Amino acid sequence: MNHADTSDMLSIEYDGPVAILSLNRPAKRNAINDATIRALRDFFSDLGPEVKVAIIQGVGEHFCAGLDLSEVRGRNAGEAMHHSRRWHEAFERIQFGPVPVITVLKGAVVGGGLEIAAATQIRIAESTAFYALPEAQRGLFLGGGGSVRIPRLIGVPCVTDMMLTGRVLTAAEGHQAGISQYLVGPGKGLARARELAAKIAGNAPLTNYGVMHVLPRIAEQSIQDGMMTEALMAAVAQSDPGTQQRLNAFVDGRANKVKPPGEG
Repeated sequence: MNHADTSDMLSIEYDGPVAILSLNRPAKRNAINDATIRALRDFFSDLGPEVKVAIIQGVGEHFCAGLDLSEVRGRNAGEAMHHSRRWHEAFERIQFGPVPVITVLKGAVVGGGLEIAAATQIRIAESTAFYALPEAQRGLFLGGGGSVRIPRLIGVPCVTDMMLTGRVLTAAEGHQAGISQYLVGPGKGLARARELAAKIAGNAPLTNYGVMHVLPRIAEQSIQDGMMTEALMAAVAQSDPGTQQRLNAFVDGRANKVKPPGEG
């Protein structure tokens, strides 16, 4: 593994086609400050073509305890709005950036930490993870796109409960609600993320792009508009020369067939 860049807030490593980003403020439970937001935005804005998948994790025991409240004291309404829009810009580049993103969730996944997770395509939760949206107790409201993305994962009633009552979800409760797609034991999240990243990196690039950029938009369209968008994306994907090679390999018996889980 090559260590390509390390900053005070975000450390970045490269392992072949996989970039591993680590939120690097363990003393603050990896709370997000403006410098972290800028680092995330800049990374996903200038990603080299050799990177096919990104993984985001947290250094230490926690993924991310949310917004660093020490940075928001004294801001007026205009400053707070622009601060929120900077978060939107950074997380938009994660969700609709050039590569699929996997998050490894452990310990505190609170407020802005859950907003980061909601912007990624695959979420792996270790059994130590817990989820909360304590903004109401702080006199705040979600500001990093969480009011848009998180209800799409777990529903408006669950988000309402978490925000009004301060309810904290365990890893198992969050998994059942739809926050994570995978639930693993303590310390096993990164290994699972690497395994999934290797599979994703081996996919056809246009198909990965369609899953990231087109599938979420189809979900927001009417049935008939979605069908047309699907047909267009399917045509684009099938026309790629790499796809034709993959299809020929499958038809000729040179590619693996889908098998039940656990079967070799």
